[in-house]
Amino acid sequence: LSICGKLCYAIGGAPNQAAGSAAAFFLQIYLLDIAHITPFHASLVLFIGKASGAVTDPVAGFFISKSRWTKIGRLMPWMLACTPFTVVSYFFMWYLPPFVSGRVAWYLTFYCLFQALTTLFQVPYSALTMFLSTDQKERDSATAYRMTMEVLGTLIGAALQGQIVASAHVSHHCTVNPPVNTNGSWHDTLGFPDPSDTLSHQVIYMIAAGVIGGVYLLGIVVLFLGVKEKDDPYALNSDRAIPFCKGLGLTMKHGPYVKLTASFLLISTAVQLEQSNFVLFCTHAADLRNHFQYLVVTILVSAAVSIPFWQKFLQRFGKKCAACGISWMIPFAVMLVTIPNLILAYFVAFVSGLSIAASLLLPWSMLPDVVDNFRLQNPHAKGHETIFYSSYVFFTKMSAGIGLGISAAGLEFTGYKPGICRQSNDVILTLKILTGVVPAILILVGLFILFFYPITEESRKETKLALEVLR
Repeated sequence: LSICGKLCYAIGGAPNQAAGSAAAFFLQIYLLDIAHITPFHASLVLFIGKASGAVTDPVAGFFISKSRWTKIGRLMPWMLACTPFTVVSYFFMWYLPPFVSGRVAWYLTFYCLFQALTTLFQVPYSALTMFLSTDQKERDSATAYRMTMEVLGTLIGAALQGQIVASAHVSHHCTVNPPVNTNGSWHDTLGFPDPSDTLSHQVIYMIAAGVIGGVYLLGIVVLFLGVKEKDDPYALNSDRAIPFCKGLGLTMKHGPYVKLTASFLLISTAVQLEQSNFVLFCTHAADLRNHFQYLVVTILVSAAVSIPFWQKFLQRFGKKCAACGISWMIPFAVMLVTIPNLILAYFVAFVSGLSIAASLLLPWSMLPDVVDNFRLQNPHAKGHETIFYSSYVFFTKMSAGIGLGISAAGLEFTGYKPGICRQSNDVILTLKILTGVVPAILILVGLFILFFYPITEESRKETKLALEVLR
């Protein structure tokens, strides 16, 4: 693989991450404080949207596995076809409709569409790793390029959206810090923005959505022009594509895949909870409402610049050893929720970025090893790659959706009220638990499961030699 080819492949995935980052960090607080829907309805939007994306994964894997080879490949047509519709759904996901009663249905519809369409892109795009090269080191290198560009895309999306959210949430009436009106009615504490503020926020959100939509189009053009998809290099002419349901059953019985998926299912849920509640925590629990957008940028810059470090680390010390870096965020996150200090917050953001980079790079670097291991045990199977990738994304999305839904429902249960400057002590305690305690427990359990992951550096080399003989 040439450096140009790796870059073009990496750039193709950046727009999906830019859009996903904006939604992960800011959609919950947008629904609560800008769209003014209740935390319960916000939890429904987040959970059902994630669930729709998760359900789309095996469906996408099924149809893609049935696709025939074309002049531009088997996976590329799917990515080209879904990109324009993804841009439209993302644009309307941030639009503030003029009606109030149907806003929940509006956001639910377009968030579900966006999640489903990004899945139709992500499944073939991630599976494309297996069709770039037969060499494990080349695939690992391409994955490192991809993760670096995806984190940069995440940074662009979060930085752009962060400036918007900052202007929308740092309101003048909160500088006085009025006490919570515990005896008043619901409408007494809402503090709806005046129409001019609503209009200005809507225009800015539309501009940001349009910019990220333009990045989508640029990314798919670069991917199409710069990447050449290769057919399965190990398959014989007599080999038939494995049926999807049979392949799904075989993957669920494949020990390395089950352990890897279970581990990163918990770890990715922890990262999602951290992302979704970090802005709310800084705004309402840590008195850092004027700094949260810069803290988010610090996290993502740290993650972007550390991807090459983790790539070198896993090459030298092994992938299981590199997984220990994910645990770095645990003590610092606990410190932040117990001692909310500005300097400590920036240090926590930097360390969290290092851990998030490891949690992003490792599963996508380890999954091709699992696919190779499966190929060696099932030498006459064909077309199983998309089954592995689609089912992996299904489980991680479903777990993240459940986590986010429970998170928002917890805020509803403890009495979160949008538009007020000071939340109740119960809400603040809930945000501390969701930002510090729950992610720490999920990461520790996930790393414990990963300890039993059977593929080592020695077994990877043996698999590589055996597949070379097969090829």
